[in-house]
Amino acid sequence: MQQFLASMLSQIPILTIIYIMPLIAVILLFLIPGKNQKAIRIVSLVFSSISFVLSILLFFAYDWNAGGFQFVERFDWIPSIGVNYFMAVTGTNVVLVLLTGIIITAGVLASWSLDTRPKEFFILLLLLVTGVFGVFMAYNLFLFFLFYEIAVIPMYLLIGIWGTGPKEYSAMKLTLYLMAGSALIISGILGLFFGSGLSTFDFDRLLTVNYDITFQKIFFPILFTGFGILAALWPFHTWSPDGHASAPTAVSMLHAGVLMKLGAYGCLFVAVWLLPEGAKFWAPTIAVLTLVNIIYGAIGAVAQKDLKYIVAYSSVSHMGIVLLGITAGNSVAYSGAVLQMFSHGVMTGLFFALVGMTYGRTHTRYIYDMGGLAKRMPALAAFFVLTGLCSLGLPALSGFVAEITVFIGAFRTYPVLTVIAIAGIIITAFYVLRMIQIVFFGKLDEHYKDLTDANPVEFTALAILMFFIVAVGVWPFLMMKVIHSSVLPIAARMGGM
Repeated sequence: MQQFLASMLSQIPILTIIYIMPLIAVILLFLIPGKNQKAIRIVSLVFSSISFVLSILLFFAYDWNAGGFQFVERFDWIPSIGVNYFMAVTGTNVVLVLLTGIIITAGVLASWSLDTRPKEFFILLLLLVTGVFGVFMAYNLFLFFLFYEIAVIPMYLLIGIWGTGPKEYSAMKLTLYLMAGSALIISGILGLFFGSGLSTFDFDRLLTVNYDITFQKIFFPILFTGFGILAALWPFHTWSPDGHASAPTAVSMLHAGVLMKLGAYGCLFVAVWLLPEGAKFWAPTIAVLTLVNIIYGAIGAVAQKDLKYIVAYSSVSHMGIVLLGITAGNSVAYSGAVLQMFSHGVMTGLFFALVGMTYGRTHTRYIYDMGGLAKRMPALAAFFVLTGLCSLGLPALSGFVAEITVFIGAFRTYPVLTVIAIAGIIITAFYVLRMIQIVFFGKLDEHYKDLTDANPVEFTALAILMFFIVAVGVWPFLMMKVIHSSVLPIAARMGGM
């Protein structure tokens, strides 16, 4: 099957088709009158679904035995300054492209009932996801940064216009932080370009360069911090909870589900892979910061009474596990970190979808204003419980497999830090179970006696996300093989397998 799919997809520019589908939808949406909301939703869903289906085929077509760059699309663009159209995927890329397809399809479905300027909303949402797809495929760093900015910039408008609460403040704070990160990233990329002496941004050629140790010690923290801001690395994480809390449901899903993964992906596949000596020098310092992420994020979630803020701080904590794996310097930890990117992306996307659906019915996110909602919303309650169990690392769900792999790999390098980090699971269990108990069980408030459960469209969105949580939790081996093939070269450059 793998050979047949690979042969079929290699006959077409599959990567370009995947990321251009949302862009075609954007163009079509411009042509559809704003009052025709049904057509707007259908176009958004159809083209998102095409990318989703193609991302599934791409995942199964990738030959993990061969590894390396596959489905390469390459031609000169502006060769005089080293800018080429260079698209390719490794095992990690196909996993993250699949994650993006899952989240955007579920996000469109979760926003099906949006009636405030849906045309503009879906245009910006699909433009954002075009950039995300591009980042996970581009192996020319100029093109990579171009897609990165396309992915980040629409967030300001999506939160500022369709958000809730102090949305203008949250949108501005998020934008300023991410623009600061972008400034560091472009500085680092230009440093790589000029330091290489090759006058190219092509990733495979930059991999052949042995950068000076001093150069690596200077430019590694520049790149890692730039990407780390988007990955919510402490102490640059403060934009994230505010951004999550104010964003509309689908934007929160994309924000936590895939945008934060852009940062973690850049940390591993740009900063660590290209500058391994710099990574070795700075890794212990960054590992301590990731420990703060894990424990502080979990404690922060305990202190919150707003559903969205609980999930937002939980997201900071779980991204700390990803970043801890990236600092460990071996293939087991790297594999766990990438799998945690996928698991956290699906899990937190589901969490924010559930929070949005619950808020849409109760018109409050304050947990102590709720209670007994499972009596009126049994399906939403069931999804919430399963997602919470994934968050706290229950076996047979994706969170357990990802986290245990990170901790096993990290323990080889940082045994003391890893043992402390594992304590974060205990805190996670406390705030997740407390939240579920307060919101869904106990006595039902009379104000909520007429609540309705998930409708078929909402149920479909939730079921898509839950399917991947269970599938990866029960049978993680295929995805782990695909991921492992892509992180082995990075571990080899770091001197640890």
